[in-house]
Amino acid sequence: MSQITLFAAMIRDVESGPGVKIVEPANVYECSLGEDVFVGPFCEIQKGVSIGTRTRVQSHSFVCELVKIGDDCFVGHGVVFVNDRFASGGPARGDVTKWENTVIGDRVSIGSNATIMPVEICDDVVIGAGSVVTKSITKPGIYAGNPARYLRSVI
Repeated sequence: MSQITLFAAMIRDVESGPGVKIVEPANVYECSLGEDVFVGPFCEIQKGVSIGTRTRVQSHSFVCELVKIGDDCFVGHGVVFVNDRFASGGPARGDVTKWENTVIGDRVSIGSNATIMPVEICDDVVIGAGSVVTKSITKPGIYAGNPARYLRSVI
């Protein structure tokens, strides 16, 4: 018989402002959550992540190491952030020197089931549900598709 190791959902070593709400079960550890941040159930927010004031992360989302999310953002259900591009043809297998940063500006809304590769997204952007963001976004507006592309201005 093989041994099974069980890792329970946990919230530990979280630096947070007042009014933070985390709905369990969730894995939220060694990260920073600004004032009035909401984290839904079944989310994982890994060490070193920074999430700005009044940002909402909906259920089943995964925010990996090296991600910074600004203020007043919305991260829809099932959004996945990626820090490993598999640049060498496969996973980095613990070689964090191959991981890359993701920076999300303020007032960014990311639709459900979007995938965000290591990129920078400027302020005032909407990412459509199911989109895959593979390149940095420097112009405010609405983006959708795989790969995500500019559709129109927000207004």
